[in-house]
Amino acid sequence: MGVVGVLAAVFGSLAALFVLIVIGAAMLKSSSRYETTTPIAIPTYEPSERATDDDEPLPSRTRTQEPTDEPTREATEEPEPEPSVTQPPKVTLNTSLKNNTMYRAGVLPRLDCRAGNANIFNHSQLKALILKTGRCMDKAWQPILERQGIRFSPPGYAIAAKRGRGACGDYPSAGSMVPYYCPRNNTIYASTSAMARGNGNSRGYGEIIAWHGGIISMMAHEYGHHVQNITGLMDSWWRSTLDSSSQSGKLALSRRLELQATCFGGMWMRSVASSYPVNSSAKSRLFSFYAQVGDYPGWPRDHGTPANNNRWFRQGWERNQAYQCNTWKAPSSTTS
Repeated sequence: MGVVGVLAAVFGSLAALFVLIVIGAAMLKSSSRYETTTPIAIPTYEPSERATDDDEPLPSRTRTQEPTDEPTREATEEPEPEPSVTQPPKVTLNTSLKNNTMYRAGVLPRLDCRAGNANIFNHSQLKALILKTGRCMDKAWQPILERQGIRFSPPGYAIAAKRGRGACGDYPSAGSMVPYYCPRNNTIYASTSAMARGNGNSRGYGEIIAWHGGIISMMAHEYGHHVQNITGLMDSWWRSTLDSSSQSGKLALSRRLELQATCFGGMWMRSVASSYPVNSSAKSRLFSFYAQVGDYPGWPRDHGTPANNNRWFRQGWERNQAYQCNTWKAPSSTTS
């Protein structure tokens, strides 16, 4: 089946469990407490050129830069010796979890990305908004990754009104409402009706927050998985998962992967806040929304508690630096 096939199968099954809704009177009562939870401060960071001894011994990717054109010289009576051939410089990319090259990328640029008044309960309007904001995500992530020598390519999208079958499985999965990213073909799959209205016993995002920013922030999370894929983070996570000898260890790795994608989503929502727009009221609603999504009691703990989903979304929004989304160096209490 190969590593890619296995990865696709595992990722498809994980998608079925993604961010099931935890909502009720007790959670609503506690949402204000989560809203003021302090993000995980990572105040200093110096990316190393290679993985440290306690990091994963993973291969790096290399990319050869195109040589620049040299001005031609006029011929002289006594030709100079032929210069030695110089190899074009190589950019060595660190693809490890803790010291990945992408952590040097910095802040996402502020973009003009206007959402308008799309109705999340209208398939064509929500699909158009997803595709439009997806292009804005390309414009945000491409320049800061390419400046680090990371080869960028945008993800594809498959957006169905109700359901469909993708390269990593059905979407939505039975009883689930969540979108998923498939690394096999770099595509984000989503059902607009499932996200807005729910599916089976799973309540939709639109039943928690009818404003389209909730669903778009979740799509920014899925885009975060694409960022993890093209920077080598996902490959490194998968190798670490295969090396882990316990189910609890595998779940802990999954939570760090998912919470990092949530942090990346928070970074992007911040980058378009002034134009989308995300005013102070909408921002508070987003923070409250992330205090109500996460691992559902009785299911595998693979995405993190609602408190930590809220914490890492705020981390991306408030800290707003790529290295501040390094969940692999964060305390385990913040990725539970």
